[in-house]
Amino acid sequence: MENNYLLADRYRIKQLLGEGGMANVYLAHDEILDRDVAVKVLRLDLRNDQETQRRFQREAKATSELNHPNIVSILDVGEEEGMQYIVMEYVKGEDLKKYIVKHFPIPYQRVVDMMEQILSAVAHAHAHGIIHRDLKPQNILVDEQGNVKITDFGIAVILSDNSITQTNSLLGSVHYLSPEQARGHMATKQSDIYSLGIILYEMLTGSVPFEGESAVSIAIKHFQNEMPAVRDFDPRVPQALENVILKATAKDPSQRYATVVDMATDLKTSLSPKRAGEPKWAPDNSKDLEETKVLPAIAAAAELAKPTQAEAATDTPEPAEKAADTEPQPAKKTKKKKPWWLWAGLAAGAIVIIVVAALFLTAKKDVKVPDLAGLTQQQAETTLQNADLDIGTIEKEYSNTVDKGDVIRSIPARNQVIKQGNTVNLIVSRGKKGYKLGNYVGDSYDTVAAALRKEKIDVKREYANSADVAPGEIMRQSPKAGKTVIPGSDTVTLTVSRGKKQIVLRDLSNYTKKSVQDYADENGLNVTFRQAYSNTVSAGLVMSQDPAAGTDVTADTNVVVTLSQGTQPTKTTNFTKTVQIPYLAPAASSSSADSSDESSTTSSSSSSTSEPVPNDIVIYIQDKSHSLSTVYREFKITKDTPVELPFTVDSGQTAHYRITRDGTTIADEQASPNGN
Repeated sequence: MENNYLLADRYRIKQLLGEGGMANVYLAHDEILDRDVAVKVLRLDLRNDQETQRRFQREAKATSELNHPNIVSILDVGEEEGMQYIVMEYVKGEDLKKYIVKHFPIPYQRVVDMMEQILSAVAHAHAHGIIHRDLKPQNILVDEQGNVKITDFGIAVILSDNSITQTNSLLGSVHYLSPEQARGHMATKQSDIYSLGIILYEMLTGSVPFEGESAVSIAIKHFQNEMPAVRDFDPRVPQALENVILKATAKDPSQRYATVVDMATDLKTSLSPKRAGEPKWAPDNSKDLEETKVLPAIAAAAELAKPTQAEAATDTPEPAEKAADTEPQPAKKTKKKKPWWLWAGLAAGAIVIIVVAALFLTAKKDVKVPDLAGLTQQQAETTLQNADLDIGTIEKEYSNTVDKGDVIRSIPARNQVIKQGNTVNLIVSRGKKGYKLGNYVGDSYDTVAAALRKEKIDVKREYANSADVAPGEIMRQSPKAGKTVIPGSDTVTLTVSRGKKQIVLRDLSNYTKKSVQDYADENGLNVTFRQAYSNTVSAGLVMSQDPAAGTDVTADTNVVVTLSQGTQPTKTTNFTKTVQIPYLAPAASSSSADSSDESSTTSSSSSSTSEPVPNDIVIYIQDKSHSLSTVYREFKITKDTPVELPFTVDSGQTAHYRITRDGTTIADEQASPNGN
């Protein structure tokens, strides 16, 4: 599939991650859930193979039922335009094979921790009736946090130089093949346990236990040769830990661990001091293993040798004992001998055929140099061996793009056609070339920065004030002297002196006390705080500063800052004032003067005995609690009446009052506590 192809209207293909025997794996982006995923697509040449398609679908369904933190999750399964695909969790990291090469030797505790994760995953699969059948470091992923996840559960691999098969039974990668699989038996849970033992062996030694010129020769070693001792490679390995490998890789499946859980339990305590001095585990050899079944490849080789063996048997007389026991045979009719020249011609013809066949069979074929770039050195060597090419010289070069230990290129280059058995040289990365830093403290920044940039090292400059280091000189450096940095990747930070600190004093208006103190501490200033009342600045904020904002000062200068206490509180005074309100009788009407004396006498007599007409009095006061626009008090008087008026005023303030009598103002005056 091409990059940017949208699979199932959801998965945007980003790049090819790897090619396998049955399927290719791509990195894709799930545009619905906005996450990266891995998409495994059945190979084009297998899409018309109904059995392969059924196996692909069946195994995908079975694997999707596994839910375990150490097993790569199956997210989706589908088909588009004849392409069978499986969408899986994307694990960003590397496979265990590369991890072993990069981190070997791996601490024993780390080996045990990783194996416990692997065993937990396999135990989960076994509990669901799934046998992996192809457990190997290439199928175990290690993410960036060091967590282990197993992939390719139950997914068959096609026969290759490193794999062998038999009818209806996939045996998997030959370096991790169990003896019973090599004999042609179906894989069992004990077969997975054997493979786990080989993986543990490789994690402790950095290599597989059995190597050979062909897959068949390696398979034979699995059921004929004893497992090499881990402690011969590394005597520090505890015997209890080696015993886990020995029991897991016993030739007889019945003598291995009964379950993966049993193996995990034994492994968990293998580093315990309590198991120090444990004897070396040895299998029970009281019963022999079953007869070896001839593998197809071995059988084919045997067939080529049969004519020679038959001829040899014809020329060899039977033993006397056997001849004596043989019943007499009827006499054969004597045939006429053929002429000697006929036999000579036949022999010559046979020799010619044999010579031609030998030349044909031994002729070296043309092969393309495989693409080795990016592989580890060990993986590249294995790839060359599988292509019947010899490994030449190994040269090391620094590289800014290829990880340490991985192949940069090959000589001859990839895809060049050469003969089988020819030599291919490898150029392997040393990683990025490092640069050892000197001690630059006290040196001129310009000089040091120019020298570092010439070495392709990024330089970052920071400033700081100092009364001791001259301006332009380096005060500090990071990383420290003696450390090695990688040009093009790492950055060196140099702190350069500005000399004694010069400060333009900031406007601190409306700063809080804490903000002022932080500013002073940051710039090495001393600060003195004072307080005052203010009607315009809120309490707790700066009212004024001395020196003023914008003034040039140096460190240790004292700045006087005045903080507002808020509005100054006022004193309230209560006092009273007594006011005499005079009574005013209404005036007599003019019609009374024109009345007769008789009526006047009568009226006078009546007036002297009637009640006085009252005056309507209204009082207004203004103080802290009252306003002149509001009536303070209303009442009537028929005589001069004193009234006591209460006032409340702030310190320095005066009160005011107004009195009306029958609607006419008779008093409109101020009043103060001092009586004025």
